[in-house]
Amino acid sequence: MTPYESAKAHFADWNVDTEAALAALATIPISMHCWQGDDVVGFEKQTGTSGGGIQATGNHPGRATSPEQLRADLDFAYSRIPGSHRLNLHAIYLDTDETPDRDEIEFHHFASWVDWAKSQGIGLDFNPTFFAHAKADDNLTLSHPDQGIREFWIEHGKRTREIAAQMGDALGSPAINNIWVPDGYKDNPIDRMAARARLEASLDAMLETKFDKKRMLDAVESKLFGIGVEACTVGSHEFYLGYAIRNSTVLCLDMGHFHPTENVADKLSSVALSVDEILLHVSRPMRWDSDHVILQNDDILMMAQELVTSDLLGRTHIGLDFFDATISRTAAWVIGTRNMQKALLRALLLPIADLRQAEDNLDFTSRLVLTEEFKDLPFGAIWREFCDRQNVPTGQALFADLQTYQNGVSARA
Repeated sequence: MTPYESAKAHFADWNVDTEAALAALATIPISMHCWQGDDVVGFEKQTGTSGGGIQATGNHPGRATSPEQLRADLDFAYSRIPGSHRLNLHAIYLDTDETPDRDEIEFHHFASWVDWAKSQGIGLDFNPTFFAHAKADDNLTLSHPDQGIREFWIEHGKRTREIAAQMGDALGSPAINNIWVPDGYKDNPIDRMAARARLEASLDAMLETKFDKKRMLDAVESKLFGIGVEACTVGSHEFYLGYAIRNSTVLCLDMGHFHPTENVADKLSSVALSVDEILLHVSRPMRWDSDHVILQNDDILMMAQELVTSDLLGRTHIGLDFFDATISRTAAWVIGTRNMQKALLRALLLPIADLRQAEDNLDFTSRLVLTEEFKDLPFGAIWREFCDRQNVPTGQALFADLQTYQNGVSARA
């Protein structure tokens, strides 16, 4: 009997079908973020002056410095991740010899990414970039008191929506265009209402043109605070929750954008009662929005369990959002994405019907026994079987692959 067959029998004793879990996991795409590969630098030929509170720390060798290098790194990473996934691009990752400003970008500046995605058989998602630009120096963009600056960023947002729609059209899969702005104040503002009214009006102008949701989905993303906006973030959770409900957009919940003591998984079932679709940015904040590579920790396991037990997988788009320049960037992609998949698999292997029945009967003792006993079952054998079927390595073979690739890119300037 193989290790998988033995593990399958252990789970079957609890009426859990491992084959059904593996089949379900294979259908869940994860949108991997391009910015882990180059520390959120991008390939824009404009001179930006501020980071909007975004900073990758460390100087590990091997950072991608061109679209070609980044795509090579992505090719390697995807080949070591089981399943079929997506790529999440920011607008600063254009691939062109031209020098358009943010309000001048067009689809052809990203055509090479679409061609590459077709060759890989993956979908693309997109993001306007409202940071690292001279017109974002005040940490105010769509809510800026200066109408001219607001109009610049509104036009940028309009163009990213059009680009995302063309990406979705070309790839036959809707691209999510996720809107996050760094807007806020370092110290206590006098008129929060005015700033939020300006942000709402700017968003309305950006989203005025309607697109077929089979081509593009609009998403809005909140944040608690950031560097330089410690006192007030204009686009708070409450602001965007209300906006998403009123305007039927996707709501983005970033795990790093809430207070460290908040359980973001707990928010899923609440917001799902009011919005049709959710976008997750899975990250690991350490005391703040520091975007560490995700682990199989309680936060990730709880997030995956909530997606499964609340039957939200069909309404939730899972994306990653971490960037660590102290370690191999390709290894960060591979391990982080696989950890998200492992968390989902653990959730899919729970005896959910029995757990629900115990909870409905107020039998919390049985619920506790079941959840704790399942932690001891041979999950690792099920995961290895999934990877074997998808022809990707595990264990020492994966370790060697990651080291060999990193050694090959460490000489990059």
